[in-house]
Amino acid sequence: MACEDSLAELAALAKGLGVDVVGQVTQRLKEIDPRTFIGRGKVAELARMARERGATLAVFDDSLSPVQARNLERELQLRLIDRSQLILDIFAQRARSSEGKIQVEMAQLSYLQARLTRQWSHLSRLSASGGFGGYVGARGPGETQLEVDRRRARRRLALLAAKLRAVERSHTLQRQRRQQRSYPMVALVGYTNAGKSSLMNALTKAAVEVADRPFSTLDPTVRRLRLPSGLQVMLADTVGFIHRLPHLLIEAFKATLEEVRNASLLLHVADLSSALRGEQIEVVDRVLAEIGVGQIPRLLVKNKADLVDCAWLKDEANDGVVVSAVNGQGIDRLRSQISKFFADLQQEVTVTVPAARADLLAIAHRSGRVLSVEYQDGMVLMRALVTPSAAAALRRAAVEI
Repeated sequence: MACEDSLAELAALAKGLGVDVVGQVTQRLKEIDPRTFIGRGKVAELARMARERGATLAVFDDSLSPVQARNLERELQLRLIDRSQLILDIFAQRARSSEGKIQVEMAQLSYLQARLTRQWSHLSRLSASGGFGGYVGARGPGETQLEVDRRRARRRLALLAAKLRAVERSHTLQRQRRQQRSYPMVALVGYTNAGKSSLMNALTKAAVEVADRPFSTLDPTVRRLRLPSGLQVMLADTVGFIHRLPHLLIEAFKATLEEVRNASLLLHVADLSSALRGEQIEVVDRVLAEIGVGQIPRLLVKNKADLVDCAWLKDEANDGVVVSAVNGQGIDRLRSQISKFFADLQQEVTVTVPAARADLLAIAHRSGRVLSVEYQDGMVLMRALVTPSAAAALRRAAVEI
């Protein structure tokens, strides 16, 4: 992604957090200044611009070391954050579920812990060489503060990890119940602000909150979707990805992305109106590979067709489905494509089950098509064309005669 595009995305992130962007500065560096990251002249230019425009915050598009951040704050007389911290702050503001809040706090603590450790290291070295004042065995204030910070962070992280495990157990039970009912899972993935939540609403009438801003939706939403074939699937809306998404957040949100891991099909939603959609698609593909789901079949869904020139939409449909979640264009075709995907996977099964097991008949009807049913002596001989998970469930419950 070009520097100008990355800065434009950074500005959109800042605005999404309620920050009023009053200007930007770029610099081409042969090498990074270890003290302030940018050159001395650029620091002076930035300080002058901040004073003239009344700025109170500087946001850097690159990661800064604790020393660089501290020196810049002192010389600029501004509060300063980098791209990773900005994204973490957005996640902290937007998380609504208990799971999301825990995951964000864990990511923030891990981010802070690394910086606290480096920040106090210079004082730790002093105390390790004999302490302040030359007293053998004396413990310097830097070492003491570092130990306190580490201990507090470790305790809080351990507590949050325990809470997260409890929440995950509850969600695992919910997923197992869905699997027992043989609902296949379809997950929406994509770059942030590509319109995943709008598409979720268009497909399922879910009434998920929609806003034209990055990371509008953090917490996963799962709704039932009936396909033209009659098959019912569960559709999951997941957190969006972004260029240089902090690895801490990917790690923290692995539990939330469990819905993606359990999916039979991924709908990769791309913003057709974005000039950077090619790069954004590549970013999503990289993150999916990083979290171990790169092998799951996916269907490219090019959203926001209402915002582009109709002349070239036919060509765009050659390698995906063109839709508009706003006006409904292409939604029926998307449903048909999802339906076709599962139809190609269906298996024919012939099983004998107890007539009292109406739930097994319901599974067959939900998961595909019942071809024939014969009742005899309290048993049912059923032939059906169903999804692989439903076929496995029916075979497990079958009675041998």
